[in-house]
Amino acid sequence: MTQPVSPPRDSTDKVPQARPPAWRGLPARADVRTLSLLGVLAALILVGGITKPDEFLDTRNLQLVLTQASVVGVVTVGMTFVIISGGIDLSVGAIVALASVWATTVATQEYGFAGILFTALIVGVGCGLVNGVLIAYGAMVPFIATLAMLASARGLALQITDGKTQIVTVPSVLDLGERDAYILGIPPLVLVFAVVTVIGWLVLNRTTFGRRTVAVGGNPEAARLAGIDVRRQRLYLYLLSGLCCGIAAFLLIVLSGSGQNTNGNLYELDAIAAAIIGGTLLTGGRGTITGSVLGVLIFFTITNIFALNNLQSDVQQIAKGAIIVAAVLVQRRTASTT
Repeated sequence: MTQPVSPPRDSTDKVPQARPPAWRGLPARADVRTLSLLGVLAALILVGGITKPDEFLDTRNLQLVLTQASVVGVVTVGMTFVIISGGIDLSVGAIVALASVWATTVATQEYGFAGILFTALIVGVGCGLVNGVLIAYGAMVPFIATLAMLASARGLALQITDGKTQIVTVPSVLDLGERDAYILGIPPLVLVFAVVTVIGWLVLNRTTFGRRTVAVGGNPEAARLAGIDVRRQRLYLYLLSGLCCGIAAFLLIVLSGSGQNTNGNLYELDAIAAAIIGGTLLTGGRGTITGSVLGVLIFFTITNIFALNNLQSDVQQIAKGAIIVAAVLVQRRTASTT
């Protein structure tokens, strides 16, 4: 008895296809977030232009907003790397304060521009090293380690200054804050922020260091099994955060012409909030430098609009808190649908 022969499969028959991996949708979602943030920023600029057109749209005011955002923006770039790796750094504001007062002591200023810049950077990196060692090799929780650094750095900054403001007397440093130093109408501090942003974007998106950072934040154990030295990577990330704090401290010295133990107050809040608004997950494994920078610009634009409209600082803080809560809720909703 002959066996029935199945008809040949037609080429038009549907063949089950494998589902594309989830990571392929990340660039599209990042683009949507970036466009959304740009839309929010554009809306804020429109609001400022309507409520206070003469003051808000004035070139000097826009330069001021960008200059002030540059200091926190540099800190935010380092914070973004740390959060993507699954960590947190609550000490960034205190490190900025310590670096700024250490770099503006009378003894340091005797070495001029180079002495102030070098001191600010080395103090920032040194604090980052302590954080990194405690967290990566001391197995301390990042929240506790950086909270301890926050208290210690603030206390040391107060001890160095004795509660007094240290005035900068080095002309080459002060000149960077003058309008004569602007390049094509752009303040030097903004140019530094732009360079740090570009370098941060390239490192995160075009180097193995960036890929390792995302891997460690996404799944530390899987990253370890893949051959990544997780502890060393975390140490490097806190060194990077400390370096950004040192750069920000120098920019703040140029901007204010002084060093104070109160410098960097609430920078940790602004940096973390900007990163969250920009789409960086607090649980790690995802984030963008572009989104974080847009988050910083949104925050400082809001602050500027409030100031021009004579709204109290407490209202600004309430608005910031509401924005943070909204951003986290959006993140949770997005995570539950992906």
